[in-house]
Amino acid sequence: MVNLALTYWNQERWKEAKKLQIQAMETMKPVRGEDHADTLIIMANLVATYWKQKRWKEAAELEVHVMETRKRVLSEERAA
Repeated sequence: MVNLALTYWNQERWKEAKKLQIQAMETMKPVRGEDHADTLIIMANLVATYWKQKRWKEAAELEVHVMETRKRVLSEERAA
């Protein structure tokens, strides 16, 4: 699913890429968790798709969420 979304992204088929990225993200969250690196990568890919679609607000909000989650996860890993 993620690979097909990236193929769509490379073909500039933003609508199809976004749909699959959201589906992949929603599938990944309950399986691996929102903090898992794979989930965060999918979310970051979705940010890039939002930027390409000029959906600035959604892109910025999700990008901040991804950044804050990564900072928290890295901080927890260093403390462990």
